Amino acid sequence: MTFARIWPILSLTLAAAPAFAEGVSHFTLANGMEAVVIEDHRAPVAVHMVWYRAGSADETRGSSGVAHFLEHLMFLGTDDLAPGELSATVEANGGSDNAFTSYDYTAYFQRIAADRLDLVMRMEADRMRDLVISQDDWATELQVIIEERNQRTDSDPGALLREQMNAAQYLNHPYGTPVIGWRHEMEALTRDDALAWYQRYYAPNNAILVVAGDVDPAEVERLAETYYGPLAPTEGLAPRERVSEPPQLAERRLTMADPRVQRPYVVRSYLAPERDAGDQSAAAALTVLAELLGGNAATSVLGRALVFDSGKAIGAGASYDGLSLDESTFGLSVVPAAGVSLADAEAALDAALAAFLRDGPDPAQFSRIRTQISADEIYARDNVQGLARRYGAALASGLTIADVEAWPDALRAVSEADVMSAAQALFDKGRSVTAWLMRPEGEGVQP
Repeated sequence: MTFARIWPILSLTLAAAPAFAEGVSHFTLANGMEAVVIEDHRAPVAVHMVWYRAGSADETRGSSGVAHFLEHLMFLGTDDLAPGELSATVEANGGSDNAFTSYDYTAYFQRIAADRLDLVMRMEADRMRDLVISQDDWATELQVIIEERNQRTDSDPGALLREQMNAAQYLNHPYGTPVIGWRHEMEALTRDDALAWYQRYYAPNNAILVVAGDVDPAEVERLAETYYGPLAPTEGLAPRERVSEPPQLAERRLTMADPRVQRPYVVRSYLAPERDAGDQSAAAALTVLAELLGGNAATSVLGRALVFDSGKAIGAGASYDGLSLDESTFGLSVVPAAGVSLADAEAALDAALAAFLRDGPDPAQFSRIRTQISADEIYARDNVQGLARRYGAALASGLTIADVEAWPDALRAVSEADVMSAAQALFDKGRSVTAWLMRPEGEGVQP
């Protein structure tokens, strides 16, 4: 089916689509724990998530990695649960569980049959306040996260380059420190560091409960009152305050050579505004801009200009995610074609951006992209766990339920003028970091 046939149909579907927040309710327990319930009765499954408003960007300088370290330690056990018992119980009941840490939050989730919701809620509430970390177990888990860094970062030149770029982009703000932590600081983490983090941030008044699936809101509230309600809040929990980034006064550039590089490439990031509570218009325009520039290899602005028209590249892309508590970044990348230098590839990227800023987007392409993004928002409703994550991540990043519900409308409201205004404000090299990743001089590149 071609785009010409499918997109007009999608346009009609979007006009008749139900409200994004259909089946969403909200309550707050007396101890300060916020809760969101998302009803979806198509399958007898429930997703249970607890989000803590504490991520790596909240760490004390010098103890990077402690947020992720505690995430691992949370699976060791409690005064009532043996190490590994929570995950084993979830699996024995046909479910799955996991956790993840980001800059702005740490989240724990279980996917399980809806009639077992009380089981996972009881266990999750238990480890919110009664975690037990033995002297032996913490040292083992420390080695686990160091090995995770070995595999995911230290063995990947691209991941190492991203670390260096973030550090160059954020000179003062903690987004410049990797979520997993700097290796030398990770190696110095202790049980006391993890416990201090746990006691400071893991509290009902610093947590968001999200339950999605085949559930009844009144029953979810009853269970939340039963299991989370008795937990005492942490007194004196201060608002999140982070150091700010000083104005960037000059373009920053990096060159990194590594014999493991298979394909050299150019990547650039710009400081960019995040989604703000009550006003998501700038982030919506940047979301559309990223799709226009690099969302599709065959039809995007950079794909057409660099891959198909000039043949300077074999790949080009753009990326933006405004879901963060503080200022985000907008990224561009180019993988040069054989025989094209990194300098020539970067020059071609700059020329393509200049042409876009001069000529603007093709109206038909703009309309198609905006429709596609709106369609993606509708299709996302089919994934219960994805919906739970959408609400949890937004609330943990300073947004509200109203902001989540308003996001599709914000995207649909973006005009060509909005995109061009956002692009003109964004593409200032004085607010950018450009990096070249290559093999050491004189070494060949794998064809």
